[in-house]
Amino acid sequence: MNTRSLFVLDTREVGRAPGARRDYRREIPAPAHLGLDMIGVPEGSPLDLTVRLESVTEGVLATGSVTGELSGECGRCLIRFTDELEVEFVELFAYRDSATEQTTDPDEVSRLQGDRLDLEPVVRDVTVLSLPLTPLCQPDCGGLCSECGERIDDLPDGHSHTKIDPRWAALTERFDTEAARTQGQPAGSSPTESQE
Repeated sequence: MNTRSLFVLDTREVGRAPGARRDYRREIPAPAHLGLDMIGVPEGSPLDLTVRLESVTEGVLATGSVTGELSGECGRCLIRFTDELEVEFVELFAYRDSATEQTTDPDEVSRLQGDRLDLEPVVRDVTVLSLPLTPLCQPDCGGLCSECGERIDDLPDGHSHTKIDPRWAALTERFDTEAARTQGQPAGSSPTESQE
């Protein structure tokens, strides 16, 4: 445990009498790798941590919330976007030699280390679990056009691509060329007749 970390709180300020409590509010720079591959809290950006520590029979109960800014890449259209992080947590930090410590595995319930508790693993867990595996810039993001690769939400209504079967491409090209040459000519007339 890094005792200089702003996530570390000294429970001696709370005391051990059941029901004793103390509130804390801190602005903490976000640690590295707080998130998933496509979305997370940028390292060093401010996190607003609000927590109440309350002494209970088996340890110290930490109840709080974390807010901050998320930065991500849309899983459909791939643009960068930002969003708000807002998560809550409740975590018991068991006293050494308490019944809770003796009857649970270390990964089931957090432990006090001396008189200190470290909220960073708790904040990391609730943050990562709150994030979507496929983040979206907006819930109805249209993604990318499968033909031109442009962002669908930026394209005009009715955007489409005519897809021609390659076996008919030469024929289509020939008829398009002939149509362009004779465009505007009356039916049954030749170009020579129309010029007279």
